[in-house]
Amino acid sequence: MIKSVAMQAYKNAMQDAQELSQQVRSTTQRKKPVEGFGETLTDSLSKVNEMQGEKSRMIEEFASGKTQNVHELMISMQKAGVAMQMTSAVRGKIISAYQEIMRMPF
Repeated sequence: MIKSVAMQAYKNAMQDAQELSQQVRSTTQRKKPVEGFGETLTDSLSKVNEMQGEKSRMIEEFASGKTQNVHELMISMQKAGVAMQMTSAVRGKIISAYQEIMRMPF
């Protein structure tokens, strides 16, 4: 009795593992091509721009009295601020790397 239950559990586990393996294979085969650095940078900048726009919209709505949700406003402001700080840091690193490359002798 115990042997048959254990054997059935083992078979079920193996079947689940095979199904998961097939899902992983099918997912990795349909992978889209890797984006270039420029495309990734452009996408990131557009997301930061959207966050800034959302922040401005929420500030206007709060100031006009349309919404009273201070928590959402503060969260939006913090997200936009952190995104802008990160963008500024990345910009600084890119400029630094560019300057370093320009100093290299060829």
